[in-house]
Amino acid sequence: MLKGDVFLRKKLGIVVLMAALAGIIFLSQTAGERLYEQVSGKADAGNLVVIDSGHGGKDPGKVGVNGVNEADVNLKIAQKLKKILEAQGVTVIMTREDEGSLAGSKSEDMQKRVSIINEKKPALAVSVHQNSYSSEEVHGAQVFYYTNSAEGGKAARIMQEALLDVDGDNKRKEKANDTYYMLKRTDVPVIIVECGFLSNRAEADLLVTEEYQDRLAEAIAKGILEYMGK
Repeated sequence: MLKGDVFLRKKLGIVVLMAALAGIIFLSQTAGERLYEQVSGKADAGNLVVIDSGHGGKDPGKVGVNGVNEADVNLKIAQKLKKILEAQGVTVIMTREDEGSLAGSKSEDMQKRVSIINEKKPALAVSVHQNSYSSEEVHGAQVFYYTNSAEGGKAARIMQEALLDVDGDNKRKEKANDTYYMLKRTDVPVIIVECGFLSNRAEADLLVTEEYQDRLAEAIAKGILEYMGK
């Protein structure tokens, strides 16, 4: 065999070896990137919250003794809540961001809200509402969760405690429910936060003020962040 042939074969062998090593490195990097994307995806899902502002459009919700529509109060608190959470690095999706509803009928509107929650699969969904009762003296914020959801119960307990920052004398406790459509039809932890009673004159007058809405948004954000472990 000629010396030139030996040299050429050795050179080709080195090229093949380098190509093989490069392939191993590429595969390792690709696997690492896939792992990173999987972990990042999970982290993003765990950092996501859906805020549902109840009612809207032709559905005003409860009408307060002071004439305010529940849907308007819900939206203002939800918008403030979104800003606070985003400032803390939480990804927020709103089911509605303006005065309109999600569909023409009440049933279709509720189905779309549930679809958004089930599609996005957030760590938690919070539906903001205002309460009402036949007796005006009844007042105080209260949190509802699905009876069969352990995580929903946990989130509700944390949220009910956080709302004491707004009204330290509130004796209401979180309450399980197995009839509310949104609680029954969703696949992730969902809580309904009834911020106060529009049927109570004093509370209704507070609920329309920027200051009180700010305090409620801050308290709800505190509950969400605590539940998420932030």
